[in-house]
Amino acid sequence: MRHLRFPVAATRLGMVAEQVVRAFWPFWTAVFLILAPLMMGWQDVLPLEVIWGGAVVAVIAFVATLVWGIWRFRMPSAAEALRRVDASMPGRPIAAIADTQAIGSGDAASEAVWRAHMARMAARTKEARAVEPDLRISDRDPYGLRFIALLFFVAALLFGSFLRVGTVGDMVTRGEQSLATGPVWEGWVEAPAYTGKPSIYLNDVPAGPLRVAVGSQVTLRLYGEVGALTVAETVSGRVDDLGSAAEAQQQFTVAQSGTLSILGGRDTTWEIIAIEDAPPVVDLTGPIEVDAMGELSQPFSAVDDYGVEFGTATFTLDLSAVERQHGLTIDPDPIDPLVLDLPMPFTGDRSDFDEFLVDNLSEHPLANLPVTLTLEVTDAAEQTGTTPPEPMIMPGRRFFQPFARAVIEQRRDLMWSKANARRVNQILRAVSHRPEGLFSNETTYLRLRAIIRRLDGFAETGLTDEGQAEIVEALWDLAIQLEDGRLADARERLRRAQERLAEAMRNGASDEEIAELMQELREATNDYLRMLAEESEPSDGTDQADSGQQGQQMGMDELQALMDRIEELMQEGRMAEAQELMEQLNQMMENMRVTQGEGGDGPPSPGEQSMQDLSDTLREQEELSDDSFSDLQDQFNPGDQGQQGQQGQQGQQGLDGQEPGAQPGQQGDQGTEPSQGGQQGEGQGVGENSESGEQSGSGAGGEGDQRSLAERQRALREELQRQREGLPNLGGDAGEQARRSLERAEGAMEGAEEALRDGDLAEAIDQQAEAMDALRNGMRELGQAMAENQNAEPGQGAEQGEANGRPAPGQRDPLGREMGNTGQLGTDQELLGNGDINRRAEELLGEIRRRSAEQDRPEIERDYLRRLLDQF
Repeated sequence: MRHLRFPVAATRLGMVAEQVVRAFWPFWTAVFLILAPLMMGWQDVLPLEVIWGGAVVAVIAFVATLVWGIWRFRMPSAAEALRRVDASMPGRPIAAIADTQAIGSGDAASEAVWRAHMARMAARTKEARAVEPDLRISDRDPYGLRFIALLFFVAALLFGSFLRVGTVGDMVTRGEQSLATGPVWEGWVEAPAYTGKPSIYLNDVPAGPLRVAVGSQVTLRLYGEVGALTVAETVSGRVDDLGSAAEAQQQFTVAQSGTLSILGGRDTTWEIIAIEDAPPVVDLTGPIEVDAMGELSQPFSAVDDYGVEFGTATFTLDLSAVERQHGLTIDPDPIDPLVLDLPMPFTGDRSDFDEFLVDNLSEHPLANLPVTLTLEVTDAAEQTGTTPPEPMIMPGRRFFQPFARAVIEQRRDLMWSKANARRVNQILRAVSHRPEGLFSNETTYLRLRAIIRRLDGFAETGLTDEGQAEIVEALWDLAIQLEDGRLADARERLRRAQERLAEAMRNGASDEEIAELMQELREATNDYLRMLAEESEPSDGTDQADSGQQGQQMGMDELQALMDRIEELMQEGRMAEAQELMEQLNQMMENMRVTQGEGGDGPPSPGEQSMQDLSDTLREQEELSDDSFSDLQDQFNPGDQGQQGQQGQQGQQGLDGQEPGAQPGQQGDQGTEPSQGGQQGEGQGVGENSESGEQSGSGAGGEGDQRSLAERQRALREELQRQREGLPNLGGDAGEQARRSLERAEGAMEGAEEALRDGDLAEAIDQQAEAMDALRNGMRELGQAMAENQNAEPGQGAEQGEANGRPAPGQRDPLGREMGNTGQLGTDQELLGNGDINRRAEELLGEIRRRSAEQDRPEIERDYLRRLLDQF
């Protein structure tokens, strides 16, 4: 059975390995524990008695573990290996082959069965494989001593050397061995810690060039007879205090390039190349940026070969650049330069990095004065790198409220010099001489009077440092309260926000300041509108109806659009146009009231918002179509256009006078539930009095004069696309029809845009008419889908209008009439009898569309028809 030779031989070798591991694991554990301290050089630093004691213990352990291992070791035989292989196979086929037939000898059938059994066993032996040895000895070493010894040995390999083991012989022979083999030495070069470079063991470095960092420390140890070895070097640059060249231990620092030689026996010489530590470099990588609150952000970068340790930014007063006027005419008190620590990376490499210096220095005496900025960084070698002085105005918060700006200016003068105390006192008295209308509340006035009295107290004794700091802090707090004070009256806060924005327009504020002031204006406007809503909430419908005939109605979306346009113009530098829109906004806010719909104080639903947006788009499309038709008329009858325009203006004024309270707010298919979106759309479309009637609520009136008709058409198409994508998810056929109608309207707008760009006004007007028709159909289908969706959800109908069986106070139909007690639009009578209501409604809508498209009809009639179509 030759096929069993290899499995049996391999299994036997594994059994031998098992015996070696189990018998000799204490031996190699003891060997590792003995070699580890010798390789680390403990024998060079420990007392001789300790070394001899350790040597005795090491020898005993070495011999004992070796003898124990030899005694425990037993060489496995081939038969044992064969039995292990046989035991690893099912049925033990190898042992079965060696068996003989015990019964049935001579019986042919029994012998045939036996031969078949032997054949199967012989075939099974061919599947024999070598058995893996079991080298686990955790049961014999439960504390893991072998792993501890291996860890010590690996550490010695990494940080020690086998050559140090040979020094034990020198200790034993007391120098006799060194006389026989020659002198021995050791040497190390340790780079400065900040470089992060490892130490160099000179015994492993061949003679020749050797690059080391300046400041590296060289340590040499000479063994054997004194004078047998000497050291010669020119790298330390030492002139005085030179010791003997044959000292047993020498230590010096590399300061320059040169040579290092160990003479005696076999001479060894290294050519040391000293690598200089380059000084760090710092640069300003961009201009300084300042936000509206005075917080600065200065980008910078720093580079060093081994890493920057720390850095500073120094702001120094540039006295020659100061405009010496008012309180700055006299010589300033000593102002120490402002030193800030530069931010450093918390993690990562500091050899090359970019950072931002961010701080708010608005309260510092140098704020808003000419200064020079200097950055300085230092490395571990205490070398520095600086930037050239960068002249700038030290960033600080800017104040736009006139009185707050005056207080801040006096605060600056007082910090400039204590001698300005008398002048500051006089100016503050003059400013507050007539406080009526100057102070928003009594608190700020009393705080100013307290500051003035405090200055009076220092008039005779002189202003001390503590008094100066106290008054400076009080002036800062007063200016902040004047600029950002908490005002209970929202109207006052709105007025202040408008004044600050107007002041920013005159002074040329930055983009960050414009954004900050516009945000303040938006918040103040929201508060003001909320205050108007609370104060104008009527007790019955009569008061609201009467006041609705005189007030101007405007939605928040129009105000937001107008404020966005103002911010855009200011950022573009078109301050004159921004100022004009600002004045219009002020006038609108004075004449405006908040329209109270049936939705109460809650926000409109997504469907109502979509209806409102589509109503605005339809109105703007109608205005664009009118402008296109006017241009077409100019091409044929340029002399008649002025009269038509005058007639249209008179018609518009007549409409505002006859129907100022008309707020069509219902979708014809919604029954008793009015549409808040429709009311807002109507209010935005026609709710403007004669003082601002030429401005649309969305703020497009200011832009329409500056854009071509094609660009206006493109803007409307993009707005419709946005509205179509934001439609609520309304199921049913009506919702699908609404989406298709809006897609058709968008396509017609695109065709009108192309016709306008080609100069084909007739084709553009046709496309625009188709777009308006599709828009109206889409709005009607959307209203029907909303009604179906509301009917499908019980309890969400006309919650306010039908909560008590009566309509909301002041609710009106498209003709401006009061609604009946049932809350329905129109009359309760069956005017059509038993006719088809849907067919009749479609006929009426078709007739209204036809008449609204006839250009020869008066403008007042066409405008009224368009308003009806907007709602139905």
